[in-house]
Amino acid sequence: MIKKKFKITGMHCSSCAMSIDMDLEDLEGIEKAQTSYAKEETEVEYDMNKVNEQKIADTIKQTGYVAVPVTQNV
Repeated sequence: MIKKKFKITGMHCSSCAMSIDMDLEDLEGIEKAQTSYAKEETEVEYDMNKVNEQKIADTIKQTGYVAVPVTQNV
């Protein structure tokens, strides 16, 4: 498992963050997603053999937000 942070834009409230977490946690390979509206970011713990950064970013985009991976792993 690895952890990765993504910068999120487009959130308007804490419910937005909860929506992102729920959609990410539905993906196979995602162990945990923790999104912060205040910090405008999400931290995802995932199995890189089952899901990749692009799939995570695409899922966040489908939820209605823009996600950009932060260059350093956590």
